Amino acid sequence: MDTHRVDLARLLALVAEEIIAARSRPVHRCGCHSVIEDCCPAVVEPVLHAGASRLGAYASGGAPKSIAALIDHTLLKADASREAIDTLCDEAARFGFATVCVNPTWVRLCVERLRPTDVLTCTVVGFPLGATTPDVKQYETRRVIAEGAREVDMVINIGALKSGDLALVERDIAAVTGPCRQSGVVSKVIIEAAYLSDDEKVTACTLAKAARADYVKTSTGFAPTGATTADVALMRRVVGPEMGIKAAGGVRDLETLKAMVSAGATRVGASASVKIVQST
Repeated sequence: MDTHRVDLARLLALVAEEIIAARSRPVHRCGCHSVIEDCCPAVVEPVLHAGASRLGAYASGGAPKSIAALIDHTLLKADASREAIDTLCDEAARFGFATVCVNPTWVRLCVERLRPTDVLTCTVVGFPLGATTPDVKQYETRRVIAEGAREVDMVINIGALKSGDLALVERDIAAVTGPCRQSGVVSKVIIEAAYLSDDEKVTACTLAKAARADYVKTSTGFAPTGATTADVALMRRVVGPEMGIKAAGGVRDLETLKAMVSAGATRVGASASVKIVQST
């Protein structure tokens, strides 16, 4: 029996099932954010103040202690200097962010600088285009894990997805999620929603789920648009309660963060993290 054909048939069946389900589920929209009935920031506020214990059900390592603990404090700019990375780490330690999210070249520095703290180091693979091959992404993943990264955000092969090569996309994701599982490292799959139709978003989330990723993530922050509450809500409907969702790109204030969490996000990537927590 041709294993590849069996796997492809399984993928196609999974994707078809999820697309049909996503299209058939009713979406109750409100006037303010046009996502789901609980999308208003005011709805999530008491949950956050109470410790956001319901978020512990999603691959987040338990209930966050604060709004800061929902945030990956992020600096992925090409011109980021060592001084800027040092500042990022100091801010993360001071405010208690979940992680710092940096390019792979800075992983070892961040791990050493944050060793006395509870802040983890997150990095990116296949970033920001997702256009490298699965073996390269797997090498990148193993290398950053060896450097001390505890969370890895990988970008899918967007072109393969849009070409309908679902087997390649799953192999691409599994090349990262496999080493992460072996090492007890959290894996996040960036689908880059700005470039996808709703059916393609459903497909990407389904493939990430099939490859046993811990999270799906909306965006790199390098596309024309970033996270939207509508995308987060759609992603949550597809992956269910078992997976985490990271909203990234354009989350610059507390109200937007609350809206993302209310729509289903369990982690938020932001470069304006200090501004957000100082406004609480």
